This record gives sequence, structure tokens and C-alpha cells, in this order.
Amino acid sequence: MQRRRFVLGSLSAPLVRGAASFVGLATLANSAQAQFKVDVSGIGATQIPVGIGAFRDLNHCPQPIADIVRADLTRSGLFAVSNLGGQTLTEQGPPNYAAWRSQNLEAVAGGSVAQVTGGRWQVQFRLWDAVKQADLGGLALTVMPGDLRLAAHKISDYIYQKLTGQRGVFATRITYITKAGQHNFSLNIADSDGANPQFALRSREPLLSPVWSPNGQELAYVSFETGKPVVFMQDVRSGARRAVANFKGSNSAPAFSPDGGTLAVVLTLTGRSQIYLMPSKGGTPRQLMRSYSIDTEPTFSPDGQSLYFVSDRDGGPQVYKVGLNGGSVQRITYSGGYNVSPAISPDGKTLAYISQQGNSYQLWSINLATNATQLLDDGSDCGHPSFAPNGQIVLYSAGGRGGEVLKTVSIDGRVRSTLSQAGVQVREPSWGPWTPDR
Repeated sequence: MQRRRFVLGSLSAPLVRGAASFVGLATLANSAQAQFKVDVSGIGATQIPVGIGAFRDLNHCPQPIADIVRADLTRSGLFAVSNLGGQTLTEQGPPNYAAWRSQNLEAVAGGSVAQVTGGRWQVQFRLWDAVKQADLGGLALTVMPGDLRLAAHKISDYIYQKLTGQRGVFATRITYITKAGQHNFSLNIADSDGANPQFALRSREPLLSPVWSPNGQELAYVSFETGKPVVFMQDVRSGARRAVANFKGSNSAPAFSPDGGTLAVVLTLTGRSQIYLMPSKGGTPRQLMRSYSIDTEPTFSPDGQSLYFVSDRDGGPQVYKVGLNGGSVQRITYSGGYNVSPAISPDGKTLAYISQQGNSYQLWSINLATNATQLLDDGSDCGHPSFAPNGQIVLYSAGGRGGEVLKTVSIDGRVRSTLSQAGVQVREPSWGPWTPDR
């Protein structure tokens, strides 16, 4: 692995009808990629027993909808998932509450999938509360074949929210960098479970630091295609791209403000890595602070009023916080002499970061109210943490047997999953936001 250096409902609840189609990634390069292999370990402190029956399918749907839903819920660690012994259960039921309770199930879901006109598929599902004997509603979605997995993820999100009270993230997307060989880099976008990977950009020169815009419509990243690091912005749908930070020296570490209007970047205009703010559409950068130290890896607080960043101003690299109008700098990390790669949770309460402990780069979190720290992964080569939009999961890269892989861990550290691709190094992930089309 490349070593990092500090340089830069009711009984009559209706089915919710979905739109006729979802917006996909049809404009991205559609060359086939190897699928991720997903391994899950650990369980949550408490699990909800839920049964997902086999969906009725008379037209040989190309995607196993019920299997995808079961896999989503299992990966969260919050559910003990049953397949009801292979029993087919449609959205029409009928509910058999006594039988379900005899199996200690608290909730049960069933559905159907059928081909309709125009090559589209109709996916329907319903959820029942087996304890309260209540109909919790469901979804009816009509989609093109390429969006069948997305329909399954939407079902998973519906179940997750109904049973936990929190919004799910199964229908969101991730971006990451892969490296295959010496001069084969790619910027990729995939479903949150690693499925449907697609190339957004391929390059013979390194690609670094991809990050989503808050509306999920653009990616900012660093490319070395001109012989030096330059920050580019790329439209996710069209693939159109433009350089937004191509100043003298190095341009790196882009980060969007919560409203998407401002981009923080790290420039070496003064000879040292310093943090600048500039319009995300491009424009004149404004230096945030003037220091004799290296300041890098900025990330905005969720309220948009301050930045977390990494600096060596006290010796080794540590995480700090500063207001957007400058002022005093607050040190955040104290445990250990090397703490980098800050990622802030959407509620602003937790910071994830990478800490060097001996020869290991470990994933830690800190409660910003109490300063209590928690070890999330004691692996030797963790890097680049990124929170899911609901704040319950952290996505990051890690060293694996065959090289770099992606991992996720629940915020309490109990549940982990590994996403690996054969023959490539997978690194620098970023979890995308919720978007209206997903």
C-alpha cells in the first residue's frame, strides 16, 4: 500500500408510487468492471428480527430483488434477517401474524416483480409489523432494467427507516479511485454496496481526493494529467469536466462547503501548503490563514461556519478547527503524534480520523462534545474516512491481503464490511449525499 506522507403506518396504508424511471449513470463510460466482493462481520448491539419473503416473479427478473434487500439489511448489522424458509410472499399478503410471531419475527416484508410495457419492470413491496399486527405500507416502483438494483435499495431504505426511525443510505452512491498497474488510474462511481461500478474518468496519471458536491451532481478531484496536481470539477451525468484550481505550484485537497458555493483547496502559492477558499465555479482564491506551518486536508463543518484541517504547527500533524473568518485555531486531536484525514459526521458531533499508532494507521473517532475517543479499526493501513449521509457508517480504505480495499464500519465499531476488487487497488473513497433521484 502507498504510505501516506504529511505533505500536502396503518392497516390500510397504501403503497407509495414511484416515478416511472430513475436517473442513472448512462452518460458515464459503461465499460464492464469487476464487481466488488462484499464480506460482513459483526452484529449490532441489538438486532431487529425481520423476515424478507421471496418476491413473486413470473418474468425472470434479471436482478434478485429480495436477495439484494436481505443483503442490505444484513450489512447494516441492525437486523437479524430471515428468508422465511424460501416462502414466496407478495405485497398482498395475506399477513400471518401468528406464524410470524412464532418465529420471533418483529417485521415481515413481501413483494412482487413483473415486466410491463416498454421493457420496464414494476416492483411492489409491503411491510408488516408482526408485533403490533399493523400494515406499515410499502412502495410501487416502475423502472428500467438498469435501475432494478436501485429499486431494491429503495425498498431497503424504506424498511430501515420504518423500523429504526432513521433514514437509510442503501440507495446512495460512493466514489473512489482504483489503480491497476503502474499507469492505469480511474475515478469510479458505484452503488453504496459496491455494485454497478462505472468509470467516470480513466487516466494514465494519478487521480486523488475525489469528493461529492452537496447536491450529488458533481465531483471534485485532483488530477496529475498536466504534470502537476490540478483540481478538476466533473458533472456526474454528462461527464463534462473543467479545471477549477490550476494555480502556480500544487493544487490539492478540494472540499465543498455545505451549500456547494465555496470550495476549500490547498495551494502552494507561498511555497508552503496553505488553505484557500474560492467559488466552486472557479475564481480568485482567498487565503484562510497565514502560517509558517503546513496546513492541509480541509473539511467544512456541517453548519458551514468553520473548517477542520490538518497542520504540523505543533510539531507532528494534528487535526485543528478554525472559523471561516479566521481567528483563533483550536486543536482537536491530542492522543498520538500523528493524526490526519479528518471527516466530520453530518450532525457535527463526531470526527473520524486516521491515527498512527506504532507502525499502524488506524481509524479512530472522537466525540467533539466530550473529547472521548474510540478505536474503529486497528488495522495497519486505514485511510480516507468518509461518513454516510445518515452518520451511522464510516467508509474508508484499508490494506488487504491483495492490496488496498474499501471497508465500512458502524459508528459504534461493531459491524464491519469489506469491499474488494480482484486485481486492483481501491482507495480514497467518498460517500455521496442523498439526492432526489435516488
